[in-house]
Amino acid sequence: MEDRKLEDLVNLAIRREIEAYDFYKGLFDKVQDAAAKDALDTLAKEERKHREFLQEYKAGKLGGDALRLTQVIDYKIAEHLEKPDPDKDLESKDVYLVAAHREHSSWAFYSGLAELHSEGPAKEMLLRMANEEKRHKEKVEYLYSNTAFPQTAGG
Repeated sequence: MEDRKLEDLVNLAIRREIEAYDFYKGLFDKVQDAAAKDALDTLAKEERKHREFLQEYKAGKLGGDALRLTQVIDYKIAEHLEKPDPDKDLESKDVYLVAAHREHSSWAFYSGLAELHSEGPAKEMLLRMANEEKRHKEKVEYLYSNTAFPQTAGG
């Protein structure tokens, strides 16, 4: 029974990674700014890597520790700023804020699922996926802050 739950969980995670990839590729097509396009392309590639990881994990080719756990800085920008409408014309800073909200949602998804599991491979894999999503959030919040509040000659 536990194996079946884990398989269902991994299948759900795979679907979410596919949705994230599609979301970033769709947003990529709407954006004009080259730097924002590059960031969205990078995020889409990361989501594809997550899907591939999950598929290999499901096939028994990897252990849950195949993803690294790293210390992540959480700027908490997405938690304090409203998500822009991704269907409207977006400035570069807004693209990064939309992405930060998306990554925060993905982190919450994996973290919430991890809390439902007792110690073991499923929980470990979910915590590692949550960490990956938080790393993405860190990147796009950094890009947001540097785009929304650029450094001036005066400091």
